[in-house]
Amino acid sequence: MSILDHVEFAVRDAAASCRFYELALAPLGFKIIITVPPERTRTGGTRYGLGVGGYPCLWLHDEEEPGKGSHIAFAVEERALVDAFHREALRTGGRDNGVPGIRHRYHDHYYAAYVFDPDGINVEVVCQKPE
Repeated sequence: MSILDHVEFAVRDAAASCRFYELALAPLGFKIIITVPPERTRTGGTRYGLGVGGYPCLWLHDEEEPGKGSHIAFAVEERALVDAFHREALRTGGRDNGVPGIRHRYHDHYYAAYVFDPDGINVEVVCQKPE
């Protein structure tokens, strides 16, 4: 398992960017894994998850200023590491963007915490294993 779980970018036109990445990354085995409709997203835009082997590791979304919605997530094997990340990130100047906890909108084992770094990039650490 890679420690890099996924990356997300805000784009001007999610459908156009999805087509670009789907074709450009096809030689690497990327395909559209999931499309999330606007009514199920935080920004009210469409989200596309592309990846290899059935797991969406590249997310594209619209209805947010490009660059502003930049997001990176790191995968860990234990929930305690999610808690430790959140605590240390806040101690070193990060701004809270979501306390550690289950995110049921993704699935029942998605335990994550979110912090904005000093430049406003949304950094996530996630454990997707059952407790």
